[in-house]
Amino acid sequence: MKNRVQLITYVDRLGGAGLQSLAELLSGPLAGLFGTVHLLPFFHPVDGADAGFDPIDHTRVDERLGAWQDIRRLAGTVDVMADVIVNHISADSPQFQDFSRLGRSSRYDGLFLTLESVFPHGAREQDLTAVYRPRPGLPLTPVTLASGEKRILWTTFTAQQLDIDVRHPQGRAYLEGILRTFSAYGIRAIRLDAVGYAIKKAGTSCFMLPETFEFMGELTELARTLGMEVLVEVHSHYLRQIEIASRVDWVYDFALPPLVLHAIFDSTARYLKEWIAIRPRNALTVLDTHDGIGIIDIGADARHPGLVPPEGLDELVETIHARSHGQSRLATGAAASNLDLYQVNCTFYDALGRNDREYLFARAIQFFLPGIPQVYYVGLLAGGNDMELLARTGTGRDINRHYYDHKEVLEALSRPVVRDLLCLIRLRNVHPAFQGEFQVGESAERSLALRWRAGCEYALLLADFATGRWRLEYTEGGMAQSLQLESAPAEERMPEFQVRWSE
Repeated sequence: MKNRVQLITYVDRLGGAGLQSLAELLSGPLAGLFGTVHLLPFFHPVDGADAGFDPIDHTRVDERLGAWQDIRRLAGTVDVMADVIVNHISADSPQFQDFSRLGRSSRYDGLFLTLESVFPHGAREQDLTAVYRPRPGLPLTPVTLASGEKRILWTTFTAQQLDIDVRHPQGRAYLEGILRTFSAYGIRAIRLDAVGYAIKKAGTSCFMLPETFEFMGELTELARTLGMEVLVEVHSHYLRQIEIASRVDWVYDFALPPLVLHAIFDSTARYLKEWIAIRPRNALTVLDTHDGIGIIDIGADARHPGLVPPEGLDELVETIHARSHGQSRLATGAAASNLDLYQVNCTFYDALGRNDREYLFARAIQFFLPGIPQVYYVGLLAGGNDMELLARTGTGRDINRHYYDHKEVLEALSRPVVRDLLCLIRLRNVHPAFQGEFQVGESAERSLALRWRAGCEYALLLADFATGRWRLEYTEGGMAQSLQLESAPAEERMPEFQVRWSE
């Protein structure tokens, strides 16, 4: 992937209804800002049970958005990443309709994971309660097929999303067909969605097993032979994220968003600096995505402590609820359907109480850490919580999935905080220091000093969490200067503390 900021967006939620309107934005007001665009599911259909993550046909572009030729044209101007939804397929898919009609006589019988295929000798209560769940309830749905047969299907997420047996020849052929289609139309990177749940094995948690790592490796090798890099999406304990990073091209730094929020809220850089010292370098740095703000990523698991103590996590969640004036509480946990047990649903801008200075500071930290920064379309526009969409759908994550028409995009781009964010993006993209070496300066617990150097060029971020003041300094033509931002006056950003750099 290019060492430039990436955009992650739904095709139909940023500026219009299709690929052509998105391409016009990327060649117009957003020209030159992004090295890669991650297109969230654009498959048929985009408006299913889970916003496109339950495809009926994973190799077909939803006609309301455009066609594969539009993807090819876009890929000629910017690198394109797309999702491979590894774990499941829609109950409305032609494969399942054939299976429902013919039952065990269907050629797709082995494609769909059943209780019987995981537990051929039956499952005890302790077997089922040991299964790791991202949502409440059991991962099973009893169905009566059109053939009259009754089966118990594995459904990790919703009853509409039927899990695939990725070890069955039909499952392998299904996934390989997706990869080959993507490669043929110029897609250069893929994200393995929900891959942590792909392998189920009796007597285990059915999440991130040794066999899961093997499967990820096999899929990664196939993608590489087709000219595509692989990003793995897994929310889990930070040690597992480090392990995943050693085996694939790219991982998400999902620990970063809650750690940055905690540092700002609690006026300390202690836990953030501890993470920076051990985090993988082959990471996409994020503050927001199409999902919520992860908490599990910095919490403890059954065997290991977390990056932040439990009481700190509780305070973090409550502060987000307070900063968002209770809106995030209405979209999180048992308050909303299609929920995730480990995330707070809120835009990052509202999680900070719409504080422009803190928001830009958080983005500066994101852009300064090693890896490739990825910005979610709502975050790009410093978007607030969409309470109307949440009320209409009752789905918690929709609070952070606003539909922007073209006029709204242009209005948002005129706001000082967004103009400042674009300035930060351009600096991160073009300054030569970010192609060089990264250092964390030694400083007090409440301060943070990050520096990139390449020859005589450098970029420096200094922050004092005790006062909330920060400064970004960089060279231009050999001369040092501070970045001037409209929404964060310089006199409010000047930290004063001692830093020692190792040479």
